Amino acid sequence: MFGLLRRALFKAPPEAAHEFALESLRLGHTLGVTRLGHHREALPVRVMGLDFPNPVGLAAGMDKNGDYIDALGDLGFGFIEVGTVTPRPQPGNPRPRVFRLEPAQAMINRLGFNNKGVDHLVRNAQRRRFDGVLGINIGKNADTPIERAVDDYLACLEAVYPVADYVTLNISSPNTRGLRDLHGANELDGLLGPVAERREALQGRHGKRVPLALKVAPDLEEDAVPVIADALKRHGMDALIATNTTISRESVADLPHGDETGGLSGAPVFARANRVLAQFRSALPASVALIGVGGIMSGDDAAEKIRRGASLVQFYTGFVYHGPGLITDAVRALAGLDGE
Repeated sequence: MFGLLRRALFKAPPEAAHEFALESLRLGHTLGVTRLGHHREALPVRVMGLDFPNPVGLAAGMDKNGDYIDALGDLGFGFIEVGTVTPRPQPGNPRPRVFRLEPAQAMINRLGFNNKGVDHLVRNAQRRRFDGVLGINIGKNADTPIERAVDDYLACLEAVYPVADYVTLNISSPNTRGLRDLHGANELDGLLGPVAERREALQGRHGKRVPLALKVAPDLEEDAVPVIADALKRHGMDALIATNTTISRESVADLPHGDETGGLSGAPVFARANRVLAQFRSALPASVALIGVGGIMSGDDAAEKIRRGASLVQFYTGFVYHGPGLITDAVRALAGLDGE
């Protein structure tokens, strides 16, 4: 059934198909149809001090504004990460800005943090009935100078703290000018220090400690890993998400749209993301959790992320190509790891 639906959706431009699919899913949720066709596989795990019904999640980017949390929750995810959200609404980059590379099971996007602003997302998060874990991914507005990026992260953290189960700092999108500069040692200290300090104040104000994760790029030089790992430890970060999209075009350069600018996701990023994941597992103590994302197209791919040191996995492009069945396949593959 999903194969037929995908063929129909893939006849439309990617962004239009995305919007239509999510609105259809919301209608199915409202009518009670989507829940009839799916159930959530149970594989409880405790990570970052949070109880996850299962370790399979939806990566940020699918639902930037938290408009579809409950509808997506019907499909069986143990956790959903919404965003990336910025303090103020912004349109993102000009269209077209999403491109399918079907032979490679990949996509290129240069969306540029298009979203309706943090206040809109918070209202949606307050109304959710989804009983899994909700992560909120935050970033900076495109017109905020990089030297003042911390102000945007702090504003978002303040706004989402009461409604988030965990918060992700996205410094790794290639589609916001200068954002990846925040991977540098001084720049990262200048971000994580104030964020950690603000978290302490918010913990006292709200009576709960919300875990913080950092999402990094897959294009890191190997010598950047210990620098980032040291910053995570010093500033008390709870998790690292490895990884975002890649700017590499090694395996897709000859495909239609393979030369488009933006971040490449899907199967071609799998090996690159896994390498970074394993490097961080070696560099970080067990107290800092890893979330593996990038190129998951099957249950076996999800299991490989766990073997490389992840405690949780996420996907987005794999969900576009393989549909809700990938959630069940991933949970069952992870359950099977207990016997290895």
